[in-house]
Amino acid sequence: MSLLNETLEKIQPLNEEMMKTAKDRVDFLLKPVGSLGTLEEIAVQLAGITGEMYPDVSKKAMLVFAADHGVFEEGVAAAPQEVTGLMAQMVMAGKSGVAALSKQAGADIFVCDVGMNADLEPKSKILDKKIRKATSNMRKGPAMTREEAIQSLEVGIDVAQRAINNGYNILGTGEVGISNTTASAAIISALSGVDAGELTGAGANLSEEKQVVKAQVIRDAIALNQPDKDDAIDVLAKVGGFEIGAMAGAMLAGAANHIPVLIDGFISTAAAAIAIGINPDVKGYLICSHASAEKGAAYASEFIGAKPFLNMGMRLGEGSGAAIAFNIVEAALYMNREMATYGDVGLGVV
Repeated sequence: MSLLNETLEKIQPLNEEMMKTAKDRVDFLLKPVGSLGTLEEIAVQLAGITGEMYPDVSKKAMLVFAADHGVFEEGVAAAPQEVTGLMAQMVMAGKSGVAALSKQAGADIFVCDVGMNADLEPKSKILDKKIRKATSNMRKGPAMTREEAIQSLEVGIDVAQRAINNGYNILGTGEVGISNTTASAAIISALSGVDAGELTGAGANLSEEKQVVKAQVIRDAIALNQPDKDDAIDVLAKVGGFEIGAMAGAMLAGAANHIPVLIDGFISTAAAAIAIGINPDVKGYLICSHASAEKGAAYASEFIGAKPFLNMGMRLGEGSGAAIAFNIVEAALYMNREMATYGDVGLGVV
């Protein structure tokens, strides 16, 4: 059996009985019912994910996948493609945005090359899982073969599973890849039927004029490749990216192991859409961190039924919003575990 199929067989719905028990406790904490808002929702979701009232989420792993995109040659990005490799190195060196924020949150960071258009240095600490150097140009044909799409999912599963086997009990998903907002907009457009113009934004500060070109490139790619919206792997193969597939795979692995996985922004949400398309039960294991300022992000979150709880005007990517959200998830756990209940002080619920 393939690693993908083996993983999919392990995914189960959330533990509804445990969620009800957790909800009853959270409602009985010494506060007006619902007054801690999203923290209460996260505490209940964590119980459903793990089957435990007070799960340990202290060993945090940020998984950052790096890859390049053939569609770059269509002029859809403001930054040169070499930036992907540079940023992957900066993440690994602890000098990027997600690296700094992960350090603050007490999360260990792991970087994996799934398809960068460059060779890794022999002594690089970046994990080499390169499928090939960049996807193909989706405007001229499929971004990858179906076999490569499955391979990208299995890279993510493998990296996440290694982390889980080493005791990590909450995962964040991040990426680096010039042109990956193009692939993300294409994925959401293909799955939802929404026009690319509604989803296409500035990415790394692309001009408004070039955003129009970017949207048309996506329309052309979808028209040419005809991705099947009812087959998420087909969508990934035809208009996706290797790093997006790997993030989706990490989400599948988290669900298979009853481990919460933090979604970052637009690109991570596109990966979540792929993962949920493959198995809808994955949705319950995903915690959506922040409302990215990238144009298509709000619709992408709405499309997968996610409610971001941070709104900070961020659109860096890399996993930066998810890194901040580690703190919020841990706060929800502390709330549930450390607060007294009305019963403790001899009162009824207020």
